[in-house]
Amino acid sequence: MTAASTPPTAPSTVRDLPSWLLGRAAARGRALVADALAEHGLKMWHHVVLSAVTDRQPVAQADLVRSVQLDPKDMVGVLNDLQAAGLVERAPDPRDRRKNAVTATAAGTALVATCARAARAANDELLAPLGPAEREAFVDMLRRVVAPPPSA
Repeated sequence: MTAASTPPTAPSTVRDLPSWLLGRAAARGRALVADALAEHGLKMWHHVVLSAVTDRQPVAQADLVRSVQLDPKDMVGVLNDLQAAGLVERAPDPRDRRKNAVTATAAGTALVATCARAARAANDELLAPLGPAEREAFVDMLRRVVAPPPSA
């Protein structure tokens, strides 16, 4: 292994911090999933938004912004891309004509299913060093770590 291909070692004061390790694991996971999605022509945010649309459709564009926590201007760009690709449709919301309602097309729904399988395979690669019971325990612990604290 050459010096150029040797991964940098984290400073000793941070290398064992859970926040550092979670960040490194998240970066590796995002890279694996991004590569898997790219094989199907989607970027990460496009997949997140398209998945949210298929889960909640018809969904107001403003509700999508809140649910996936994406900047409204960025959401417009993602939805423009998805619409241009024939994956979603926007129309006035029948409950409030001042808002846009977003729905997935049949092609969008099919692509979400395909990309969900690809993302699961990428996550299987990420968690390959763990056995099945360890994976289940790890994911359970992550859910508890990211859950909002109980209100006082």
